[in-house]
Amino acid sequence: MYQPKSVVKHYYKYDKNNNILLNIKNNKTLDKNLILKKWKNELEHKDVGKNKFFQIDNGFNKKRIFVIDLSIPNFENNAGARCTFMYLKLFKEIGLQVTFLADNLKMTEPYTTILQQEGIEILYGKYYKNHFNDWIKDNLKYFDYVYLQRPEVALKYLDIIKENFSGKIFYFAHDLHYIRLLREYEITKNIIKKRESEKSKTLEMDIFSKVDIIHVVGNNEQKILKKKFIGKPIRNIPLYIYSNQVLYIEKDFSKRKGLIFVASFSHSPNEDAILWFIKGILPRIIKKFPDIILHIVGSPITEKISKLKTPNIEIEGSLSDYELHSLYEKCRIAVAPLRFGSGVKGKIVEAAYYQIPMITTSIGAEGLDRNIKSFLVEDNPDKMAKLINQLYNDFSKLKQMSDSGKIFIRKYFSFRAAKKELLRDINIIKQNQ
Repeated sequence: MYQPKSVVKHYYKYDKNNNILLNIKNNKTLDKNLILKKWKNELEHKDVGKNKFFQIDNGFNKKRIFVIDLSIPNFENNAGARCTFMYLKLFKEIGLQVTFLADNLKMTEPYTTILQQEGIEILYGKYYKNHFNDWIKDNLKYFDYVYLQRPEVALKYLDIIKENFSGKIFYFAHDLHYIRLLREYEITKNIIKKRESEKSKTLEMDIFSKVDIIHVVGNNEQKILKKKFIGKPIRNIPLYIYSNQVLYIEKDFSKRKGLIFVASFSHSPNEDAILWFIKGILPRIIKKFPDIILHIVGSPITEKISKLKTPNIEIEGSLSDYELHSLYEKCRIAVAPLRFGSGVKGKIVEAAYYQIPMITTSIGAEGLDRNIKSFLVEDNPDKMAKLINQLYNDFSKLKQMSDSGKIFIRKYFSFRAAKKELLRDINIIKQNQ
């Protein structure tokens, strides 16, 4: 059985036979086959749409929230999925009964099992593919809140939800797509991106006008939308939610070495960022530190990314949370040289959580408090290279930045901070009838 060397929330792993799931949070093992059998019987019953679904509610006085996203959140794959995963758990922990629909209707493992073990109801399979509109008409009246995210997903469901639902509809804008696309056009001069930005703005504004409450991450996007939708609740919620601290961090930075870049390469700003860094910044760093290694973590490994491997560049690919934690612990500095994008960037927050000093750009730092100094900002490639070269052997400064990460997370990305924002618009317990 897999045994971690440190206990950090959200670590899960199968045993060698792919049957037993280890939940490191409470050191319990979960029998995947028993869980799947239980939920298959309850959720894929042929009459689930009309009867079975609400018979499994063991909290009859709880309020219900219906969450829809693109797929079951693979929290080890990208920031958006990790964020969704954390909020599903938070909804449950604050007292809501949570039902989740994956738009692709696929039961993705081990993430489906993890959510079910947390007490979250998952809708998937052929029944919902063939009868979803009927299910909505029959069952949405039992819910108090609907939580939508991502424009392409929200638009697919918004009209039928509004026709059959009288409760509050939330929309979570992980980022403002139209701003990200416009910034990409400004960097690349690709006219297609400009057209996509214009189309995305129309779609996003349509969604914002139809929902009751808008959630954003970062004060920049909150300010933009408050000007456009005066009087509508627009909440700046934490991108990530942490209720614990990493138990052990190596604070002697002389024992650590190398740089690390973590990203999902299905997201175009990330591929652009690392290519820009390697072309214009890394050579200046290697000149001063010939043995330095840049670790590139993420997936999918595109053709351009795969060609980057050199003696000074290691392509790590996709890593589990535990493996990523171990690599963060070995490296001195994380980098996020983003040239375009929008919203709060998960890689900046995650670096603060793992208390590794971060060098980023103005785009990377957007929406975040720079005063705590867990990360430093530089947009000029020459100056960024110089900054990293100066910082790399400044072990005292590295430790200060590392310690600041703990303060940063506690202030802005704690369970308490997220709960406070949610409870501004969500009442937990139903009144007795």
